[in-house]
Amino acid sequence: MLKTIDPRITPELMDCLIRLGHGDEIVIADRNFPAASTAAHCVLPDVIRLPGFDAPDAVALITTLMPIDNFTDYGALRMEVDGEPDRVDSVHADTFAVLEKAAPSGAHLRSLERQAFYAHAKTAFAVVACSEDRPFGCFILRMGVVFPD
Repeated sequence: MLKTIDPRITPELMDCLIRLGHGDEIVIADRNFPAASTAAHCVLPDVIRLPGFDAPDAVALITTLMPIDNFTDYGALRMEVDGEPDRVDSVHADTFAVLEKAAPSGAHLRSLERQAFYAHAKTAFAVVACSEDRPFGCFILRMGVVFPD
């Protein structure tokens, strides 16, 4: 056992987070997302599973160890609702509330049209599948930089 690391972080998730470098991305996938077929295109081709976690809880767990990027045009992306790009559903608001607390100053939280999101997700480092039931509850997190104290 390791000290100060949340015991809910699975070995597979820990391995992924340790291997990420600045600019690498991970997908947080809801239950409707094609996680396995998307992960087949990623650096880590096996889905990392977080059963029992909704999207905000999965993001909260991951960001205890993963810094969010603030050097680019986005640190996180959400999947847009079809035909309503400006619509922010509860899953988006709840998850972005977590990200706003975890992200450093200057990190931008943006959205991406659903089909563009699917295409972008195939370029990610890994896919983390959670038990989020709310539609369009998918996110991409971009790895930031850890600065010495």
